[in-house]
Amino acid sequence: MNAPIYYVGGSKGGVGKSKLSFALIDYLTEQGKKVLLLDTDTSNPDVYKAHHPHENESLSCKIADLDVSDGWIELVNVADEFPEHILVINSAARSNTGIEKYGAMLRETLAELNRELVTFWVANRQRDSVELLRGFLNSFPDALVHGCRNMYFGAPEKFELYNESKARSIIEKKGKTLDFPDLADRVADKLYSGRTPIKNALADLPLGDRAELRRWRQKCAEMFQSALKEK
Repeated sequence: MNAPIYYVGGSKGGVGKSKLSFALIDYLTEQGKKVLLLDTDTSNPDVYKAHHPHENESLSCKIADLDVSDGWIELVNVADEFPEHILVINSAARSNTGIEKYGAMLRETLAELNRELVTFWVANRQRDSVELLRGFLNSFPDALVHGCRNMYFGAPEKFELYNESKARSIIEKKGKTLDFPDLADRVADKLYSGRTPIKNALADLPLGDRAELRRWRQKCAEMFQSALKEK
């Protein structure tokens, strides 16, 4: 198999997709993996802007609009062009529309790409998070999906709609329910405003902020290790 495709989804703004993409890129690069970031938030590509200046032989960054067919064509083409790079797709808000229209383009080429699609679905506690997740599962019924309860919105038991949903039971037949750890707002804000990868922020932030970022980074690594232990 070629390197997998990791899709960071949620289909709505403000649930923590970009933050999880930051953490996932950091985890993979620290593991010595080659990573290709495809940021599909064309209106505000924070993840791209943070990582593009730091591109090297192990990290490449691109932008694509998955609201249109050309964006999906580009996605498949770069997945084919960089078979040894793990493709990390940071999805935009309202991505469910593009998935419904054009998602088959990726789904039907996965075998030719010789790649597995793994999804990290980031959710808050609202009903539409679960409904949008069900829509994604309908579009990619065979994908391995991990449901990520964003702890910024509360403890795991407070995610009642997700916890009791049919979508969760479908996910856990192949994937896992993960708890995405919360990061102090002041540190998260500096990551975004400074537009810097986590590794660089650890060298530049004040000591207390660095301590919080290291704590969060370790918790994220444990989460990813749990989900990707066979990768």
